Amino acid sequence: MLMTYYLNPSLSEETVREMNSLALAHVGDAVFELMVRLYNCEKNSRAAALHRASVEMVNAASQAKDIQKILPALTEEEAAVFRRARNAKVNSVPKNASPGQYHAATGLEALFGWLYLLGRRERLNTLFCLILEDN
Repeated sequence: MLMTYYLNPSLSEETVREMNSLALAHVGDAVFELMVRLYNCEKNSRAAALHRASVEMVNAASQAKDIQKILPALTEEEAAVFRRARNAKVNSVPKNASPGQYHAATGLEALFGWLYLLGRRERLNTLFCLILEDN
């Protein structure tokens, strides 16, 4: 039986390129949250504080601000992934976010999912560090 390594997927560029933007955002949401949780664990060890700090960083309003910080640093290809996901049709928007914020957050998450699935961990870290610069 062939073993699949889900924490370190090995998908072809073509497979990732053909993925639906919302599927990329689904993966990117988890990647972004994991990065936020690890960042917060470095700063604090109290469970309640960890949860609060993570929730503050992983929401549509915050992520909409985050994408603005990194947009100038994106390559053309990365910006295209962001735009495609930002413009994707979503069925609902959470009450605590405007449609614009939610679409921007979806674009950020898709970008993180795309980079993760392509194995571009160094680039993911670089963009995440740009987001953290003012924290």
